[in-house]
Amino acid sequence: MLQGLGFKTLAYDWRDVNIPEFDEEVTQLKNHGIKMTVFWWSGGFPLSEDELRASERMNMQINFFKRNSLNLDIWVTLSDRGLENFSDDQKYTELARRIDILAKELKKIDCRLGLYNHGGWGGQPRNMVETVKKVKSENVGIVYNFHHAHEHLDLMPDAFNLMVPWLYCVNLNGMNKDGPKILPLGEGKEDAKILRMIKESGYNGPIGIIGHISDEDVEIVLKRNLAGLKKLLMEIGDTIL
Repeated sequence: MLQGLGFKTLAYDWRDVNIPEFDEEVTQLKNHGIKMTVFWWSGGFPLSEDELRASERMNMQINFFKRNSLNLDIWVTLSDRGLENFSDDQKYTELARRIDILAKELKKIDCRLGLYNHGGWGGQPRNMVETVKKVKSENVGIVYNFHHAHEHLDLMPDAFNLMVPWLYCVNLNGMNKDGPKILPLGEGKEDAKILRMIKESGYNGPIGIIGHISDEDVEIVLKRNLAGLKKLLMEIGDTIL
């Protein structure tokens, strides 16, 4: 399906049911000329190096990267869960400490760590940037998902430009100030404005489309979004961002 739609890379999202399929997934992607470039990380950030070494789940993921020689961007949700009573500055410092533990381990296998927004405190552009600034590791950046950013539209373009120096990837979505969260590209009132903003920001990294509707065939979802993207690019007078 991905090959037929013209995709060359895949950001791999998974659940426990998919764990036995990890290695076969890599094999099938290679056989069809598609590269896994991103892997969703499950388990959050370790509190210590000892916890990282002891965590079966974390090591299962790292061992998967190692045995398949995968040099990936690892996407991890930034969240202040358990730190709600901390000040913002305290959160930045403590989260950066935890991030460095994982980032250091990932650097050994030439992987990067991307903090992505999934709502809440950790999804705010300013908090993502300030946290990354506190991180010592050089293989840490930001992944910005517009389907978790409807409430940020009034902050644009300043918030987006603030993130640009650290952006690893931007995932598009149809955008309205009042949602809904998942909306096909081209159906949002703000879509063309967002694409122009990305182009004008100077960002030149990967741009993703998420097949994020569970009750519909993902091929149909992706085709709809690709058609919407093509229409929007024509609207802003460009063929590539």
